Amino acid sequence: MDGFKPRYLFLTRGVGVHKEKLASFEMALRRAEIAGFNLVKVSSIFPPGCKVISKKRALKLLSPGQIVFTIYAENATNEPHRLISASVGLAIPTDSTKFGYLSEHKGFGQTDEQAGEYAEDLAATLLATILGVKFDPTSSYDERKEIWKISGEIVKTTNITQSARGDKNGLWTTVIAAAVFVP
Repeated sequence: MDGFKPRYLFLTRGVGVHKEKLASFEMALRRAEIAGFNLVKVSSIFPPGCKVISKKRALKLLSPGQIVFTIYAENATNEPHRLISASVGLAIPTDSTKFGYLSEHKGFGQTDEQAGEYAEDLAATLLATILGVKFDPTSSYDERKEIWKISGEIVKTTNITQSARGDKNGLWTTVIAAAVFVP
């Protein structure tokens, strides 16, 4: 039996607020425009030959109720004003016959930029180690990013991140960031 090999991937994010935690998750999925699909969470491999496309283009290729494979991070709070974040990082190798990495991260007290850099760094670190790129893991993210560019092994790193402050009245606030595979 042949396995499912996605041709495309798109990135999306959303925030939802509701008195019920599950409903706030649903609202976040709606804002991300993926609530109409049956999501199957998978591990962190970006398949060889897969291409990142826009959400608008990808949604035209999918049907309501379709089973889609995704890598996502979610976070929720009902604590007023608490800063939460969810992020997915992506690192793609220069050689399109090799696989890349995606990473999920959720945080408290982190801005979009902080959570996004963390997830992106994690994905790039995983890819660099499998490609044999030498670097000092204690060096700053900016220093490692420069080494990865110089090595020529990693062509692109990016992230999709959503942060939000908990609803001031204590309603559930949920954030989601997702990478969704498209056949």
